[in-house]
Amino acid sequence: MAAPQHWPAWIAVGLFSLLALLPFRVLWALGHGLGRVGWLVLPGRRAVARANLALCQPQLDRRARARLVRAHFGWLGVAALCQGLSWHAGRRRLARIVRIVQREYIDACLAANRPVIVLVPHFVGLELGGTAFTALVHPGMYMYQRIRAPVLDAQVRHGRTRFGSVPVERSDDLRGLLRRIRGGTPFFYLPDQDPGPRRGIFVPFCGVAAATVPTLGRIARLSRAAVVPAFARFLPGGQGLELRFGPPLADFPSGDDAADAARMNQVIEAQLASMPAQYFWVHRRFKTRPAGAPSVYPASRRRARRRRPRAPADEVGP
Repeated sequence: MAAPQHWPAWIAVGLFSLLALLPFRVLWALGHGLGRVGWLVLPGRRAVARANLALCQPQLDRRARARLVRAHFGWLGVAALCQGLSWHAGRRRLARIVRIVQREYIDACLAANRPVIVLVPHFVGLELGGTAFTALVHPGMYMYQRIRAPVLDAQVRHGRTRFGSVPVERSDDLRGLLRRIRGGTPFFYLPDQDPGPRRGIFVPFCGVAAATVPTLGRIARLSRAAVVPAFARFLPGGQGLELRFGPPLADFPSGDDAADAARMNQVIEAQLASMPAQYFWVHRRFKTRPAGAPSVYPASRRRARRRRPRAPADEVGP
């Protein structure tokens, strides 16, 4: 990983590591500044966020959605600059920054040796909240997807496992995952990204058909685990981050994969009202569409160039 093509990644890792030495309030302020820059230079992601909000927050007028998109980019900037904290901050500093709220729900399950799946939606504080969970609640385990850049992949993996967390890759044997859950290791489960047409089923999310992984109910049923929701939220004014647990889902799983996936989406929807700017709106959540349904996102310039037919060789100028 010392080859020149990896040098930019090493520089980024070093920069984030240095930023982690700053007080959290300074990181918060710098992050919002970075988010404003991102809003200016990333028109494609800006358009994705606008399209998602038009579908999921139809009660807002155009100006309100535009303000929400700007605020969202600010929180994205904060999350980005907090990456170094996830890689390097010790338990004491994490305990000062992250407030764990209603942890009695998860503690009661752990004390009773009850298998647990921690349902963690994609709010922007997820990475820092996950690190605090491994450091202050339980090392746990999590589903891991390799990052193409090997330097960043190694750094992220180090940050997520340095307190003893166990990574589980998507291709790993499901039996091993179930065995660990039954043995008392909480599984940190991130459910709400577009899985594509092969792995997902269509259930409502904010009233829109969304391709959703139907795995949560199956794993909960096979492991006999309680499903405890957890939500990571950055606090205003650089006050830190809140990791809030909810009560275990009642009457879950139901045995119906579609009903369980829809129930999971409802749990996520219920949190949007309390922190709408911090949901991961720049993800193409509705990229996979039902048969015959039009795309909800404008084609990016890169995709448009790929689709543009090339001129025949005899028509190309000198």
